[in-house]
Amino acid sequence: MAGNSDPLTPRAKIAVTAGKAVAAASRAAGRGSGSVIGGRVALKLDPDLLARLAQNLDVVLVSATNGKTTTTRLIAEALRAAGPVVSNALGANMPAGITSALAGGSDARYGVIEVDEKYLAGVARDTDPKCIALLNLSRDQLDRAAETRMLAENWREGLAGAKAVVVANCDDPLVVWAASSSPNVIWVAAGQMWKDDAWSCPSCGGVMQRPGDDWFCGECGFRRPTPTWALSGDHVLDPHGSAWPIHLQLPGRANKANAASSAAVAAVFGVPPQVALERMYQVQAVAGRYDVVQFMQRDLRLLLAKNPAGWLETFSLIDPPPTPVILSVNARGADGTDTSWLWDVDYTRLTGHPICVIGDRKLDLAVRLEVANQQFQVCENLDQAVQMSPPGRIEVIANYTAFQDLRRRVGN
Repeated sequence: MAGNSDPLTPRAKIAVTAGKAVAAASRAAGRGSGSVIGGRVALKLDPDLLARLAQNLDVVLVSATNGKTTTTRLIAEALRAAGPVVSNALGANMPAGITSALAGGSDARYGVIEVDEKYLAGVARDTDPKCIALLNLSRDQLDRAAETRMLAENWREGLAGAKAVVVANCDDPLVVWAASSSPNVIWVAAGQMWKDDAWSCPSCGGVMQRPGDDWFCGECGFRRPTPTWALSGDHVLDPHGSAWPIHLQLPGRANKANAASSAAVAAVFGVPPQVALERMYQVQAVAGRYDVVQFMQRDLRLLLAKNPAGWLETFSLIDPPPTPVILSVNARGADGTDTSWLWDVDYTRLTGHPICVIGDRKLDLAVRLEVANQQFQVCENLDQAVQMSPPGRIEVIANYTAFQDLRRRVGN
C-alpha cells in the first residue's frame, strides 16, 4: 500500500465532486446508478484520476468472461475481515465505472475491482494491483469482443512481467496461456465445464488432448500446470493439503469454483481460508442474480446467463423437470447484437421442462428451440409467461439487458 497521504490534487478533487454530482443527477432522473456517466465526466476533468484513486489501496482485479461479478463480491466479503473495502459491486467494469466506484471509497484499505476483459491490461497499468484473478475466457458479445485467442494474447502481453500475484484457473488453457507471462502465478484447479473455445493450442495452434480433467498439446508440450489450490467437491484444498468446507447461499458448481479462486486471492492478503469462506456465506445474491422474488403470487428465481458457457452452467443448477422455465433474450448494445451464439447452447438439457420464451429476440430463440426439439410457448411478456407456466417455482433465465428488464418488472 502506498501510504496514507492524500493522493488527490485539487484538480482531482474537483473531478471527483463533479462526477458525483453528475451521477446523482442521473439517478434522480431515473437513468440508472449514474456510475458510468459520473466516471466519464470525472476522467474528462482529470485523465489520471483512476491511478490517483488507486494509489492508497491494495488492489485486486478480477477478470473473466463469466463469474467476475460474483467472484468480485466474494473476494470483497472475504477481505472485509482484514479492513474496509471499496468495490464496483454493481458490475460497472470499464474505466469510467471503476473510477466512479473508487471515488466513493476514501476510507478503504482494499480495492476489489471487476474489470471487463478488453480493459484488463489498461486498468492494471493504472491501478498497480497487488493481485489479479483470471477465471475463464469464452466466446461472448461476438460483435464487440475480440476472438477468445486474441483476448488471451492481449492479457498475456499486458501482464508480461507484472508485479502482481496472478491467481489463475489452471483448467482453462486460454487463461493459462495468458497468465504464463507473469512471474508470480498461483494456479487454482477451478474446473471448466465449457470447453469449446479451447480445443486448439493457444501456443502453437495444435490440437489439444483432454484426457479427463487434464489437458496438453501433443505438438508443442504446452500443458496444464500443477495447481496449489483446488476445488474438490464441496471443499477447497489449500497449498498445505487442508480441505476447507464451502458453505454458500449461492447455488451451483460454478459458484463453488468462484469461492475457491476467491479463497486463494484472500490468502494473498493474509486472510486464512476458514475465515474467507465463512464470510462468503453472507452473500445471498449478486446484483439480483439468484434472487427468488414473488411476482403474480408465484416464486421466480432470477438467473443471469449471457453466453454459451454461462447457459451451460445455469442449466446444471436449475431444479429438475417438470419445473417451469422462462427464457428471455435481448440483443441490445450491452448484450451484443449478434445472436448466433444461441446455436452454441445445448438446449436439449431443458427436455422435460415447460418452457416460455420472451424478450426482444424471442423469435430467434424460438427457432433454436424448435431445432432442438423442445416444447415451448412464445409469450409477449413476463406477465403472460408466468400466467402460462404450470404450478411450482419458476426458473427465469435471461441475458444481460433482458435480466435488467425483468428486475425492473418484478420490482427487484
